[in-house]
Amino acid sequence: MHTLQDLGEKLAELAPAKLLQLGLPETLVIAINDYRRFNKWEARRRQMQYIGRLMRDIDSAPIAATLDVWSQGTRAIVASFHTVETWRDRLLADPLALAALIAEYPNADQPRIIGLISRAHAERDGGRPPASSRLLFRELSKLMDRKEDAGA
Repeated sequence: MHTLQDLGEKLAELAPAKLLQLGLPETLVIAINDYRRFNKWEARRRQMQYIGRLMRDIDSAPIAATLDVWSQGTRAIVASFHTVETWRDRLLADPLALAALIAEYPNADQPRIIGLISRAHAERDGGRPPASSRLLFRELSKLMDRKEDAGA
């Protein structure tokens, strides 16, 4: 019962469009939407128990599997973001990092990256907004996406 309630809580956190993709019974979708409307803790607790009761009548394994796949995709996106962010920070902090980047990503547009690094340093030193730093992030993101597409 508690496992089904936990799964119900995960369902309640989903965006309405994602919830519809799961093909849940209408009574369960209505119960989840009601749960979202409630503000009082006790009302939400009772509604979650009701959601758990409704979930006894359906096969929850495919739902849990789908939620797990969706969360894995989110984790991969976050990991990719952190990788790009780490490379950008390394490039802005360490002049030798460019050689490491080129070694790992030989198809990188080296002159463009050097220009973006130089402009990012000038913007930082001049107290201006970090527009070139953002452009460097985008350039690195495209570069790493191309490598993933080529490797897939």
